[in-house]
Amino acid sequence: MKIICIGRNYAKHIEELKNERPDAPVIFLKPDSAVLLKQHPFVIPEFSEEIHHEVELIVKINKVGKYIDAKFAHKYYDEISVGIDFTARDLQAKLKEKGLPWEIAKGFDGSAVIGEFLNKNQFSSLENLTFELTNNQNTVQKGNTSAMLWKIDEIISYVSQFFTLKIGDIIFTGTPEGVAVVQPDDVLEGFLEGQKLFRIQVK
Repeated sequence: MKIICIGRNYAKHIEELKNERPDAPVIFLKPDSAVLLKQHPFVIPEFSEEIHHEVELIVKINKVGKYIDAKFAHKYYDEISVGIDFTARDLQAKLKEKGLPWEIAKGFDGSAVIGEFLNKNQFSSLENLTFELTNNQNTVQKGNTSAMLWKIDEIISYVSQFFTLKIGDIIFTGTPEGVAVVQPDDVLEGFLEGQKLFRIQVK
């Protein structure tokens, strides 16, 4: 299983981190060991003092595909959910300053939260989905897929130019504004159209 992540896909998030708006989707990968196991807490790693939450809509690939045309991309997934791309922002910033790869700031163990999946057909439009993250029952991030710079099918088409997509692969489609540091005893809950799909305790 591959975890393929899209960065800088929401304009307001680009602004809040003072990043440059890209001309094409920004892609990075997480290893399968990044998946936070069900019923496990997220333990803040010792190597970072600034772990940020990034809530995202996620998609599960259901068949093998390569060079997928955007108009056919909808056939390659049936299920969607929400997840968290935990990011060691302090470590990432240091690596970016040196022009170095920053996978260790994104792909460390437990850095990928994957919520319960729902059939996409229960939603009238995937281009107008509201998702949010609460921290201790307070909304900290809220986004809508209508604000994506690249829609789900465009992402699948683009990614498949470089990587063969396989059954079970997960695509994180980018985070809206509102990323922030997590602290011990935080309780993070993710919602898609009002349905709670994960609950994570931070330690």
